[in-house]
Amino acid sequence: MKTGMKLFIVAVGLVILGAWTPKQTNDIDKAAWLIGTWENFTERGKIYETWSKESNNGLSGINYSIKNRDTVVFENIQLVQEKNILFYIPIVKNQNDALPVRFANKINTENPLVFENKQHDFPQVIAYTKINADSLVAEISGIRNGQKQKQTFPMKKIN
Repeated sequence: MKTGMKLFIVAVGLVILGAWTPKQTNDIDKAAWLIGTWENFTERGKIYETWSKESNNGLSGINYSIKNRDTVVFENIQLVQEKNILFYIPIVKNQNDALPVRFANKINTENPLVFENKQHDFPQVIAYTKINADSLVAEISGIRNGQKQKQTFPMKKIN
């Protein structure tokens, strides 16, 4: 067999093998719809959540309000792809000694995004459901003081 034909067969074999090799999915892409600034109206005023892309494997979020022209940050969030798992990692002001808490992606879909940490006090589940391009509902839920609890935060995209 000629050398050219051997190289051709090897090249075709590598292409076929590459097609059969499982590809690592980048689940962070499923969360790209979060990017932007979202607004929620509460009894205490407006609360904002802003998401931006930090890297190919992560988004960064911040939850805050504006009082007297000052930004009051409640929570910093990282949404990070580690191997085949997407993690929601908040650091909440005045909670958990300002240490991050990891919530693993529970449902591997674009919508809703659902994260869970059964060992956390409250919430144990954090979810974001896209209603349409400019509205979502964020939800925290779990068991607190022996009772099931759920809080929902409807948000509109403003930027």
